[in-house]
Amino acid sequence: MNIGIDIMGGDFAPDEIIKGVISAKNVCGKDANLYLFGPESLIRSKLIEYNSIPDEYFIVNCSDTLEMGDDPVKSFSEKTDSGMVKGFEYLKNNTIDGFASAGNTGAMMVGATKITGVINGILRPCISSYYPNNNGGKNLVLDVGLNADAKPENILQYAVLGDLYAKHIMGIDNPKIGLLNIGQEKSKGNTNAKSSYQLLENAQNLNFIGNIEGGDLYKANYVDVIVTDGFTGNIVLKQAESFYHILAERNIKDSYFDNYNYENYGGTPVLGINKTVVVGHGKSNSIAIKNMILLTREIIKSQFTEKITKAFEYGTN
Repeated sequence: MNIGIDIMGGDFAPDEIIKGVISAKNVCGKDANLYLFGPESLIRSKLIEYNSIPDEYFIVNCSDTLEMGDDPVKSFSEKTDSGMVKGFEYLKNNTIDGFASAGNTGAMMVGATKITGVINGILRPCISSYYPNNNGGKNLVLDVGLNADAKPENILQYAVLGDLYAKHIMGIDNPKIGLLNIGQEKSKGNTNAKSSYQLLENAQNLNFIGNIEGGDLYKANYVDVIVTDGFTGNIVLKQAESFYHILAERNIKDSYFDNYNYENYGGTPVLGINKTVVVGHGKSNSIAIKNMILLTREIIKSQFTEKITKAFEYGTN
């Protein structure tokens, strides 16, 4: 398989990106070809600096850089020789099987939806994130920021996408799906939540367990997939990240809260598009970059995009 990485994407590019690439290469071996998008001379010099051989990679020279503060839409017409834009071109043309970047999130979403395109039947793609549970495993939350104003029919599709992800990536046979709400009773919530509940309850192929509250997010064996709108989901995600940093600042060590460190997961896939795209945290260090690349490899290997396409082609609910 061929995996593309945006070398200039992220707050700590290019050094942390290069170090993460080398670490991922050591894990992947010959299982994956890594395509590095960025200034060729810089990439070569950094690979040598960190004791890696440039000829073991496919380096795609890019003369421009898409910055974190650039306008996401304009970037694709104005910075056509940037690593991110070229990466999506290679992805669209099937030269690479997946593309990952810790760069400008908005621009990544533009590329994911406009360049690779949305799978037929998907109303809106979404992004997901793991939420550590109290049994050492992970629950899945989606959407966590792509669509702030999700409608009930969007929530239903998030549940389908989450169900597929839990089965094929997390290895859960019959994932339990919960709707994040202000109470467990069916009558709780605003109009949107109540309508979403009805759609989920009537879905034939989903193991919907009903509403769950904020205090249920971390529970193992109770829920596996949590669906919500991107506004609420993003707040949940940012709060989870803050747990780890607060404890680290106070020098409190706890193995459970270590699982809240985003470096362990590396990134999040964009679900519902025609290609494999993984978005990393802007502040990713080499560990996070390595895990971002390995997650991209795992999704490609599982043929997850093809499974989503098939599910929505034949209907899932």
